[in-house]
Amino acid sequence: MKDITIQDVAVGDCEVWTRTITEADVVFYAGIIGDRGPLHLDEKFASGTRFKGRVSYGMLTAGYIGATLANLLGIRSAYVAQTLKFHAPVLIGETVTIEAVVTRKDEERSRVWVRTTCTRSDGVLAIDGEGELFFF
Repeated sequence: MKDITIQDVAVGDCEVWTRTITEADVVFYAGIIGDRGPLHLDEKFASGTRFKGRVSYGMLTAGYIGATLANLLGIRSAYVAQTLKFHAPVLIGETVTIEAVVTRKDEERSRVWVRTTCTRSDGVLAIDGEGELFFF
């Protein structure tokens, strides 16, 4: 991971990361958070829904934003806030591309704002939002 300061960050800096959501990801996440919802874990149930198959947890997919931000801003940054809007489901086996783009920064307050998106491999936007991070 990078070891940079806020002075090294520029508006427009970008990090892109791609991840395929696996069966193991979903099952492990279910165990960690304790959510046993059949939309995520029961193929028979999920195939009868409008999604036609098991759906990744939205927060699992959104969690990959944090890894992308860590690669973008390095070890001296930490989350303050993250907004999320869920636009489309991500099914198990789908690949998502997470993009984080610095949109503004305030060096006096040691804050950086980042536009965050998760897009499925078919080009459909699954999640978007904004992260706010501080540098220490």
